[in-house]
Amino acid sequence: MNALKTTFAGLKLNNPIIISSSSLTDSVEKNKKLAEAGVGAIVLKSLFEEQIMLEADWLGDPSMYPEGSDYLVEYVRQHKLSEYLMLIKESVAACNVPIIASINCYHDAEWVEFATQIEEAGAAALEINILALQTDVQYKYGAFEQHHIDILRNIKQKVRIPIIMKLGDNLTNPVALIDQLRANGAAGVVLFNRFYQPDIDIERLKQSSGNVLSSEADLSRSLRWVGIASAAVKGVDYAVSGGVHSLGGVVKAILAGASAVEMCSVFYKQDANSLMTEYLTFLKQWMGRHGMESIEQFKGMLNVHDLKGINTFERAQFMKYFSSKEVFNNISHTY
Repeated sequence: MNALKTTFAGLKLNNPIIISSSSLTDSVEKNKKLAEAGVGAIVLKSLFEEQIMLEADWLGDPSMYPEGSDYLVEYVRQHKLSEYLMLIKESVAACNVPIIASINCYHDAEWVEFATQIEEAGAAALEINILALQTDVQYKYGAFEQHHIDILRNIKQKVRIPIIMKLGDNLTNPVALIDQLRANGAAGVVLFNRFYQPDIDIERLKQSSGNVLSSEADLSRSLRWVGIASAAVKGVDYAVSGGVHSLGGVVKAILAGASAVEMCSVFYKQDANSLMTEYLTFLKQWMGRHGMESIEQFKGMLNVHDLKGINTFERAQFMKYFSSKEVFNNISHTY
């Protein structure tokens, strides 16, 4: 198993498979079973700023509770935070793998202080998600990216544990942002966070939820940007999130430059023990076939080495791909 060890965001992992933030990681019992199954690390279910504030605002409506609105708002907030801190403490005590806390936030004023409590509760690292669509007509270019930097900088002033930034895919230039995050102390970057997937029910004439789980098709997006960013921005670790469904997905992510992968969807579909056995067995066998003695030996082997030239991760490759007559013939047969 030593051959499968890797380091992500300063954390030493027995293998590169991290369970990402989800309902799979919202209890001590679930986390203990995942650790026993052999995962490399666990990201706890995110604490959502929006959810807490909406609930607090509703309970704190002065028209409903004129004398106790402020008390109720603070009670809800503290209750949710206390529950989360207890989840961290108990999971750390029950699991022999790194426990990573997760916050999904829009603002930094409230959460900077809470980050210190997360550190005190024993979390090995803190993953920050700033997932939001920018739809304001008066939006100032670059403001969303700067918001990431500001939140990271303020949190880094308060805590010593590694900070991991999990980014959405709605960024014009992830590489430039990653470089600034590195400069401001980010230890790791995860590409990418998954947005809520909307759909429309044409019979009931209402909005509905689309696919909740990722698909294997999502992997290529993360491979592209990890492949580019890991070559351009050194000094920060990368993890791929989304689309790791096949046994070879972990290998692909590492070849592109990732130190680890965050997985979720496949663990909803199959038992964790059998999944971990399959993935780790495949990874060891693949490494044996290719003469790889460690993860570090092939990490980034297929990222973008020539950043100034044309490469398979950039748009120019599109023309090369579709210049093949065989590809066009195959496409025409599908319609």
